[in-house]
Parts: sequence; C-alpha cells; structure tokens
Amino acid sequence: MNIKKGFTLLEMLVVIGIIAVLVGIVTSSYSTAQKKARDAKRQGDLKAAQQIMEQCYSVNTTSYQYPIISNTGGTLTPAACPGNASLTFSITDPLNTGTYVYTIASTTSTYTLTADLETSATNFTVSNQQ
Repeated sequence: MNIKKGFTLLEMLVVIGIIAVLVGIVTSSYSTAQKKARDAKRQGDLKAAQQIMEQCYSVNTTSYQYPIISNTGGTLTPAACPGNASLTFSITDPLNTGTYVYTIASTTSTYTLTADLETSATNFTVSNQQ
C-alpha cells in the first residue's frame, strides 16, 4: 500500500484562514493600543503644562500672572515666566497630523488647554487653578 504524506488543499485553506483571522485581531488590538498610548501622552503633557503654569503663577509674586501660551505649528509654548525663566514647556501632539490638536485660551489671569482625544468623543481639558 502506497500512502502519500502531505496536506490536502482543504487543510491548507483552513490553516491560512485561521492565520488571517489571528492577524486581523492582532492588528486591530495594536491599533487601539497605539491610540490609547497617544491619548495618555496628550493627557500627561497637558497635566505637566498645567503644573508648570501654576508654578510660574506662584513664583511671579509681583503680579501673579500666567504667561501667555502660543500655538505655533501645533506646538504649545508659553512666554518666559517672569519669576523663573527655567519654568517652561513645549508640547507637540504625538500624532502631529493636525487632526488631533491642542487648543488654547490664554490671558495673564486665565488659561485653558484642550486636547482632542482619539479614543473618546470628549476632549481632555486643564485650566488655571488660581
């Protein structure tokens, strides 16, 4: 009796189908993880910016003012802090495509920093605490 060893066409198609499904699941999970990581970076950047703005407000004892924040090319940067010039930050959106942007409303007495999030319909906002 002569038995040939090997896989049938049906077996090969089943294996290829299973592999395709697994690749699709992994790709989807990876994409979601990337979006969540970028959102976490946006939130962390804005929290750090908020802390620096509050420190600047507290060291500027002559006028108790926040530095004005500018948005140039998608990067948020405050003016120099009068009480301590080393208190500064510069943040750029991690995706940096213009789709998810930081927006600002800034005066010497108030500020609001907002980031569009990829995984949520609501934006993340930090504002002055004084």
